[in-house]
Amino acid sequence: MQHTQSLCENNRFRYLYRRGKTASAPSLVVYASKNRLKTVSRLGITCSVKLGGAVQRNRMRRRIRECYRLCEAQCKPGYDIVVVARAKVLRCPFSMLQKDMLALFAKLGLLAQNNEKSDTATDSVL
Repeated sequence: MQHTQSLCENNRFRYLYRRGKTASAPSLVVYASKNRLKTVSRLGITCSVKLGGAVQRNRMRRRIRECYRLCEAQCKPGYDIVVVARAKVLRCPFSMLQKDMLALFAKLGLLAQNNEKSDTATDSVL
């Protein structure tokens, strides 16, 4: 990933849950907030034990990470982002998951303004 690091600190996760902006879809919930690093974003992915065993949870994390990787070029740097997987991620096709993530990022204002044309091009491909 170009300008993204892993979000590992528990206190940042808790801060985003309390104070971050929130957007939700049937398959995902996204929490976001600006960070002090202007050129680097940090991504954290959360999957509950209730969603299945380790194999299913790791598959969800890989799918979410790949969706983020594909839309990372359209995102503004300098944000902390936590993506929480819901149970529907298991049955959701990848194209729908990608569309949900782009819609949630747009709702939170994480997409760069100069990439609005590429968003419509992505929707036509999906």
